[in-house]
Parts: sequence; structure tokens; C-alpha cells
Amino acid sequence: MENNSLIDWTKMDGLVPVIVQDEYSKDVLMQAYANSEALKLTKKTGFAHYYSRSRKKIWKKGETSGNIQIVKEIYVDCDGDCLLYVVKQTGPACHTGETSCFFRKLED
Repeated sequence: MENNSLIDWTKMDGLVPVIVQDEYSKDVLMQAYANSEALKLTKKTGFAHYYSRSRKKIWKKGETSGNIQIVKEIYVDCDGDCLLYVVKQTGPACHTGETSCFFRKLED
């Protein structure tokens, strides 16, 4: 997995967006944020951890729903300011019960 020094933690006050992709279907499942501690927990445990901006704390995906994400790979983008987690998703990724958080098409 990628070295933490490749990540620019300064652009968003210690946070980076995380795009989450299903390892098999390649569908984009969700977007969240991570700080360096959440990333360290993700790398240490193999389970996706994120930083909640509203609750101001780290959370493990599936800690209440049981719909966990097992992180298979982590990529950092060319600018070092966004991560991609490739995951094995257990159950729906969206808190609404949808498979993906991107189930609503924006109409013209």
C-alpha cells in the first residue's frame, strides 16, 4: 500500500477525499474523507476507516450496519490529494440500503 508521504494532508486541513470502488464490479460505491489516523487504522486492520466531518471522529464502515469494507488496495492520485480504496463490500455501501451511494441521476 502507498507511502503516507505521497499524500498532501495540507490542502483540506488534514483530510483527503476517499473514493471507494468495488473490487469486482468496479462500481463507485461511495465517497468519504480520511485523515492520517483513519488511513493508518485502515492499513493496520484491513477494514475501511473514515473521518466524519459532522461528528468530528473516526468511524469504521459497517460498525453499526455490519456492511463492512475489506480494503484490498489503496491508490493515491497524481496530485496526492485524493485516495481510492478498492474494497470487498459486504452488503450495501449506502446508508439508504442502496448498493452504491450514486443511485440518483441528476437530470438536466
